Amino acid sequence: MKRTLTTATVLTFAAVVALTGCSTSAADSDAGSDQAALDDSLSAVLESGTLTIGTEGTYRPFSFHTDGSGDLTGYDVDVARAVADQLGVEAEFEETQWDAIFAGLEAGRFDTIANQVSITPEREEAYVFSTPYTYSTGVIVVPEANTDITSFDSLAGKTTAQSLTSNWNTLATESGATVQGVEGWAQSVALVEQGRVDATINDKLTFLDYKKQSGAAGLKVAAETEERSESAFVFAPEGTALAEAVSDALATLTEDGTLAEISDTYFGADVSQ
Repeated sequence: MKRTLTTATVLTFAAVVALTGCSTSAADSDAGSDQAALDDSLSAVLESGTLTIGTEGTYRPFSFHTDGSGDLTGYDVDVARAVADQLGVEAEFEETQWDAIFAGLEAGRFDTIANQVSITPEREEAYVFSTPYTYSTGVIVVPEANTDITSFDSLAGKTTAQSLTSNWNTLATESGATVQGVEGWAQSVALVEQGRVDATINDKLTFLDYKKQSGAAGLKVAAETEERSESAFVFAPEGTALAEAVSDALATLTEDGTLAEISDTYFGADVSQ
């Protein structure tokens, strides 16, 4: 995670410079102190008593409204509420379309985003991230009775159902599979269940959610990618202090089993580590 200097770090560095006689200009020192002083992200949240979180509200099972009461719920929502509780503040959600969610963060409409934001090098250049609270792999989903497909290499000569614009289509093609194009997960998993294709590749969280909701009788994971995606809370560049406090809260929630419990509620497995 890309981090800027905290006030404590700046003061420690200044003390070392003074003791070792390094020649640091007064202007440079003042600039560093000013930068640290501007990071009031944590104190502002604590003083207001509210952590404002940007989320879609239409992204099941991470952020959505229940069919009955209409209340906002989901894995990311519950994790955010638990983090806010650790900070001793209330969680307040600002529902925003994905296309505008980063602009909302930059404009200060909310303190952070909780919406399965993957950590990427490009995003780390522009934002600050907490430690991850979701990890996932790509998986091959096949019928329970299938014994031919045990790895991505064994997809060669097989047929998979994939959305043609997805990275999973690229992986299937590179693995030597013949791809049948579909609109999304619902169609692809239906074709696997009907025996019309040999397999489909998708995100593990998608399969776990489907298994939790439907039982996914007759399906299994044949193989997983070695690479894992990591999702975390994301903050504006001046939000390092708040990001570190959220990371500390996530560590506590991991140790006391809260994240594992929330994970099990939505996925039937611990996706938080």
